[in-house]
Amino acid sequence: MAKIAFKLRLARAEETECLTELALRSKAHWGYDADFMARCRDELTVRPEDIESEVVIAAEAKGAVVGFGCLSVLEEEGPAGPEGEIWHFFVEPSAMGTGLGRSLMERLFAEARDLGLKRLRVDSDPGAQGFYERMGFVYQGEVSSGSIVGRTLPHLRITL
Repeated sequence: MAKIAFKLRLARAEETECLTELALRSKAHWGYDADFMARCRDELTVRPEDIESEVVIAAEAKGAVVGFGCLSVLEEEGPAGPEGEIWHFFVEPSAMGTGLGRSLMERLFAEARDLGLKRLRVDSDPGAQGFYERMGFVYQGEVSSGSIVGRTLPHLRITL
């Protein structure tokens, strides 16, 4: 796919609805049915307090948000030092494969380093695991889904 022109910036509290809808479109890209998506909706909802208390970076192209990622500092310190978590990372399906996701993740890495974090972790959709591994994350095992009972997700970490 061709690269697209975009800029990275902090997300704004008034964008929570468009971020949530983008998360749902991006998740649905992996072939999930309407019932599955309805059960994930609450977990994928971005709230104003998320934007006010966490690092949320938006990718904007032609005036529209086409990707975003959320970074939290974890309260417990890991064995390698302070850790963070990427808990939402979504790209508009039409922008996948354009380099936007890589640039967005690199910005989150820079934000994490600025916060003094030494490692990041992410619980990935199985369909997105390859992207995280290409970014340098290493598979650590499986964790339970927060939305679907009995479903597990790949748990990955990266040392910054």
